Amino acid sequence: MAKELYPEITLDLVRVTEAASLMSSLYLGFGNKEAVDGAAVDAMRGMLDYIDIKGRVVIGEGEKDEAPMLYYGEKVGMWDDESIEMDIAVDPIDGTRLVAYGLPNALSVMVGAENDKILCLPTFYSYKLAVGPELKGKLDLNASLKENIKVAAAILGLPISELTVVVLNRERHRKIIDEIREIGARIKLIGDGDIAGAIATCMPESGVNMYVGIGGSPEAILAAAALRTLGGEMQLKIWPRDEEERKKINLEEWDLNRIYITEELVGGEHVIFAATGVTDGDFLKGVKYIKGKAITESIVMRTSSETVRRITTYHDLKKKKIRIKSLDGDEKFINLNKIEDEGTSILKNKLFS
Repeated sequence: MAKELYPEITLDLVRVTEAASLMSSLYLGFGNKEAVDGAAVDAMRGMLDYIDIKGRVVIGEGEKDEAPMLYYGEKVGMWDDESIEMDIAVDPIDGTRLVAYGLPNALSVMVGAENDKILCLPTFYSYKLAVGPELKGKLDLNASLKENIKVAAAILGLPISELTVVVLNRERHRKIIDEIREIGARIKLIGDGDIAGAIATCMPESGVNMYVGIGGSPEAILAAAALRTLGGEMQLKIWPRDEEERKKINLEEWDLNRIYITEELVGGEHVIFAATGVTDGDFLKGVKYIKGKAITESIVMRTSSETVRRITTYHDLKKKKIRIKSLDGDEKFINLNKIEDEGTSILKNKLFS
């Protein structure tokens, strides 16, 4: 990285996640996941053009959701001679289904880091364990879940019955869920949004002590970036879902038995994590539209200073414009006030016709 990531760059990344959250929130409850994701991707990509960086997308939408934008290797930012070089990892919406059906805990997330410091995993899924600062370095992903729960309860000074584990509610986790119930710990099942679930382990007010299970590899990387600043830990093993991924692992000589930890997933001294809520959740509040204003809540973290900021922003809908990458000429900006007055059919006609 050519120079220090200045605070103004940090806030610029927040503006990017705000834009993605605002645009996707216009499709809240419509039941259309593609529209939610498409609006967020387009807004995020458009706003990235304003940032004074030489950005390279290393984790994006292309491979995961077959999207034509924010694909691996795409250049984003201004790319001026003096621009800061950064690798970018994004999830325009962690929880597109949550937004489509009006469910809690959807976020827009992005991470900026020094070049070649974000690990690009070869599998769609990973088996992962996330904990807060008190349990960092104390648990072992290779140990049984029951053993890890016993150790965690002892270190935290809690009876096992008061220890809470977050798990994605998936059929593949039936054995994990049964193990947790057998030992007597509490379970918080979530439908989607495992970035927020992993970060919750570092938030005392969440009441969550551990996150465990098989979930998206990109989401693991994004959560690890936040855990870097929060003092928590992510442990991860790659988890091939089919024979094609097993062949890729063998070809690229990845080790199925290796445990990757937080600093290996997202390294370097300068890591920025930014997220904005789309729907209300334990981590962030969702977008609200009240009396001509849109209200967003965001969080931004910097490892270099170990700073965590929560930002509540009031957007005047009469003046708020968001740059949409796929639109050209005078039509490249979307006016939120016009959308609120005339309905989301404007976006449907422009973006998805």
